[in-house]
Amino acid sequence: NFEKMVKGKGGESVNSHLKLVTKSGKYKVGYLSTLKSMRRGKAKLVLISNNCPPLRKSEIEYYAMLSNSLVHHYDGNNVELGTACGKYFNVGVASVQEIGDSDIMRCVKSNSK
Repeated sequence: NFEKMVKGKGGESVNSHLKLVTKSGKYKVGYLSTLKSMRRGKAKLVLISNNCPPLRKSEIEYYAMLSNSLVHHYDGNNVELGTACGKYFNVGVASVQEIGDSDIMRCVKSNSK
């Protein structure tokens, strides 16, 4: 059920790519860490959960536009995003600095089209 929610093209999901990023790449979880990484220009991709407050969501999108980061509106709430990041707590916002062995950028771009 949960896997069907976030399936991309070709049967690959954002979750599986996110798991690869947690193993082989660099990422930050949390609102403040994500804003810092965007201000420094290090965030390549920003994931926002679907129950993130609207004001916070628009602020993150604005920073992402200024830092040329890609924004992906995650198809799950903050509990599901936290689980996908391999954390045992809620994650409203996550940013990816280095993708590692993952191909998450292509997956996210194909999902947004």
